[in-house]
Order: sequence, then C-alpha cells, then structure tokens
Amino acid sequence: MPKRSDEVAPAGDAEGPPFFGALLRLALQRARAEINDAIRAAGFTDLQEAHYAVFSYPPPDGIRPSELARRLGMSRQAANHLLAQMEALGYLERRAPEDGERRLVHLTERGWKVGEAIHTHLRARQAQWAAEVGADRFAVFMDVLRHMAGQGGGGESRREA
Repeated sequence: MPKRSDEVAPAGDAEGPPFFGALLRLALQRARAEINDAIRAAGFTDLQEAHYAVFSYPPPDGIRPSELARRLGMSRQAANHLLAQMEALGYLERRAPEDGERRLVHLTERGWKVGEAIHTHLRARQAQWAAEVGADRFAVFMDVLRHMAGQGGGGESRREA
C-alpha cells in the first residue's frame, strides 16, 4: 500500500520520505542558523543573512562581480547591490587590477575575519558530528557529499564553508 505523502518512513527506509533533498535542505537551514549565531557571537552584528552567501566556498577573492552573481544564482544587479552594502560595511572592496581591467571583488581584513569565524564554527561542528556518529562513518558521509557535489572523494581534506 502506498504511503501518504506526509508520512515519515521508519529509520533506515531509504525509499520513503523525507527524501535526500529535504534532509539536505533541513541540514543546510540548521547550519545557516548556527553560522548566524557564530558570526554574531564573533561581533559581526551588522551583517544580514543575505550577506552570508558571499562568504561561501570558495571565497570571492579576485573574481568579477558577474562571476560571483553566477555562483550565487542571482542577477548581476542583485549581486552588485549586495556587494555595495558589504563594501559600505567594510567587508570587501571592488578594485581594478594594475592592468586596468574591470574591477574585481576582494575581501578586506574584516571580511577574512568573518570567513575565519565561519570556518572555526564549521570545523567545531564537523568534529562534534564525527564524535556523535563515529569518525569512520563521518568520513564516509563527507566522501559521499563530495562525490555528489562533483568534487570527488578519496578522503582529501578541503576547506569548505
């Protein structure tokens, strides 16, 4: 008999809801809420949640605003609005290289400090999760995520936000 769409499958039932997309979304929402708390605890209270995307892996150091917009899945206009806000707050700057090309996005020292606060939190969270489920199991989980994200597996260490 088919399950109702609102019925949660028993633990270990890989065929029923919640499906992987929902689980990834829920985990991401939890991670974002924790990152928000970590950023605020580090003293960066002037950032809005929309700004956090700019600090996503890989950091936007030396890229065109249009490339950042593409990475973030937003229009160039929206990205430039976000960049202008963050530039005014002192987290990044847009400057042209010496050869006079178009301006590129660079994190300021303050921006790198936000990135470090995020990475410090994420390293601690990964260590906690590894302790909860076991280091070997967590390593497999990370390899599966890397594979599904198209970054390969093999257990190599990567700095990600």
